[in-house]
Amino acid sequence: MSGGHLQHNIFRVPDIGNFRDAAAAIIVMEDGRYLMQQCDDISGIFYPDHWGLFGGALEPGESGETALRRELREELGFTPDSVHYFTNMEFDFACLGGGRRIRVLYEVELAVDKLSQLWLTEGRSMQALDITEILLTRRLVPYDSFAIWMHHARQSSGI
Repeated sequence: MSGGHLQHNIFRVPDIGNFRDAAAAIIVMEDGRYLMQQCDDISGIFYPDHWGLFGGALEPGESGETALRRELREELGFTPDSVHYFTNMEFDFACLGGGRRIRVLYEVELAVDKLSQLWLTEGRSMQALDITEILLTRRLVPYDSFAIWMHHARQSSGI
């Protein structure tokens, strides 16, 4: 790879000291598609210009669900009727001089007719995508890709 490629924002590591626990939504539409966000192409964030889940960092003293509801209001103008815990992922940043952080994932349902009522305030774009398009044609944030894969695997197995 030429040195010029290393100037891309993907290679600019965010400030490890600012990493916090986070919450994210696996937003599932009634037709089976997932609502995804294309991240901005800026330095200082994980996986700039990649597709991922909506959500963000927990504020001090905030629960995962409270943070998720706040983030969805801020990023989409969306207040979900219900939020269901799905799983969490733990990341150990000790190798980069940081600590352990948790990403709590929740399942959130969205009616297809509500999509047009959302407005994007963070990120480059949003789209409702089917599982094939997400996993085979988009450049995804790796841990969000795994979360979507897990959700689809659960749906497919009937668990």
